[in-house]
Amino acid sequence: MATLLLVKCYKPLTPIRFPLLRNPLQTTSHFLSSFNPNNRRLFRCLTSLSTSSQPLIDEKSSSKSNGEDKPQSPPSSTQLWLHNTMTRKKELFTPKVEGKVGMYVCGVTAYDLSHIGHARVYVTFDVLYRYLRHLGYQVHYVRNFTDVDDKIIARANELGEDPISLSRRYCEEFHKDMVHLHCLVPSVEPRVSDHMPQIVDMIKQILDNGFAYRVDGDVYFSVDKLPEYGQLSGRKLEDNRAGERVAVDSRKKNPADFALWKSAKEGEPFWESPWGPGRPGWHIECSAMSAAYLGHSFDIHGGGMDLVFPHHENEIAQSCAACKHSNVTYWIHNGFVTIDSEKMSKSLGNFFTIRQVIELYHPLAMRLFLIGTHYRSPINYSVVQLESASERIFYIYQTLKECENVLSQHDTASLKDLTAPDTLDSINKFHNDFVASMCDDLHTPVVLAALSDPLKTINDLLHTRKGKKQAMRLESLAALENIIRNVLTVLGLIPTSYTEVLQELREKALKRANLTEDEVLVKIEERTAARQNKEYEKSDAVRKDLAAVGIALMDSPEGTTWRPAVPLELQEQQTAAT
Repeated sequence: MATLLLVKCYKPLTPIRFPLLRNPLQTTSHFLSSFNPNNRRLFRCLTSLSTSSQPLIDEKSSSKSNGEDKPQSPPSSTQLWLHNTMTRKKELFTPKVEGKVGMYVCGVTAYDLSHIGHARVYVTFDVLYRYLRHLGYQVHYVRNFTDVDDKIIARANELGEDPISLSRRYCEEFHKDMVHLHCLVPSVEPRVSDHMPQIVDMIKQILDNGFAYRVDGDVYFSVDKLPEYGQLSGRKLEDNRAGERVAVDSRKKNPADFALWKSAKEGEPFWESPWGPGRPGWHIECSAMSAAYLGHSFDIHGGGMDLVFPHHENEIAQSCAACKHSNVTYWIHNGFVTIDSEKMSKSLGNFFTIRQVIELYHPLAMRLFLIGTHYRSPINYSVVQLESASERIFYIYQTLKECENVLSQHDTASLKDLTAPDTLDSINKFHNDFVASMCDDLHTPVVLAALSDPLKTINDLLHTRKGKKQAMRLESLAALENIIRNVLTVLGLIPTSYTEVLQELREKALKRANLTEDEVLVKIEERTAARQNKEYEKSDAVRKDLAAVGIALMDSPEGTTWRPAVPLELQEQQTAAT
């Protein structure tokens, strides 16, 4: 970094004190023991697996899927590896302070309802937050709100509303969306309007260190003063053509220079500063707030890929200019969202808010869809993808609900301290897949795929003649349900009640099909009568008509029920595509 003079680094606004923790890598055993505290045999077997150094996924294929030129060192099953945008490779995660993690994620600019691109960002970092906590780390997670911005002012003027009031309203709407998506509340959620003293102090420090200049009440950062500018994005200064990435302003010394402070304009909110009334530029707010709550040196800074340049590049420049000790170890970014393989854009009319999506699809189906693609890869939003996620999550919860029903009929406390060998093998493999995949840069799609075997084992034990007769059947069901529930908790996919979420999934499916429950039951009765009268063509037509709108009929000795499914036409499209 460039040499800085008169450096004054910030201390966090509130001291971050963490309790002493055990070694985070020891928590794998803690996680395993939670499956069945009395099952010592299961515990011994799985604990031995946690020390394996062999990953269960092919590193070459993993690296290729993540867009890397060559494979990195393979992660062990007890070490977390994360892709660092700064170094452009996967690196072993080692926090600055043992057992503690400081993480800052750029939040929304609150002037409208949040869209599915926002959903992907915050679900991604919620999974990371959950997994770090699962590993035993004490995580100080900071996610900000931008409540002072050009877009907010423009929207407020349109509506004739106070900008801060409008922003506060959309912050609350954002919170509702995050609750729907099962995102945990961060440790701190600072807002720009509450941190003007910290922002002004940082700008003063940057000016004092010679990295900025004043023009008519505005303050600009001078990118020429920082030779390392562009290190995160890999861009060169000559790539920053005026009028594209940066505003055209003849007063700037370099077209790439960016605003730290904007002088007040009529009709806009403003705050007093040494350079006159005004408001901060977009980039300085995150530098000031991350320094205020985490210090200038912390572990993880995250956001969407679209923030790499200019936002995060400018954050690095500002923070280094204010304090020579500034350092973020890992820069983590999630990939873009496309709509039916086209870039999501309001101008194209393919822009969807979270609220619009969950009107028709359950929020947990949306979450499953979002983590069904590796976080760094582009994700294509489409109806068929959401329908598939809805069908899949219904199957998961239905299986767990049926398992819960059987176990509730018995005294599980009296179960033997043993598990059937075949079931133990299934649990061992699932656990190994979970640990290896999550430690390999949060490979959630592999974990979701690995769910298939233990779920199938549960269904075999519940419904097949052989499974019902298997020795230690109840012990096996309890162990399988426990490990699946624990893994789904880490992924943020455990509902308050299986029964409740299954009913909600049915209601969403009925809404998409434009049917009521009573109308479906009438159709089932019509089909039953047709079958009894051997009118098989008519009964098949009823089944097909319902399947066409995403209602699948399930026959059993107890009668016919229905469940949500991918509509028939979309199933045919999927088949044709594969």
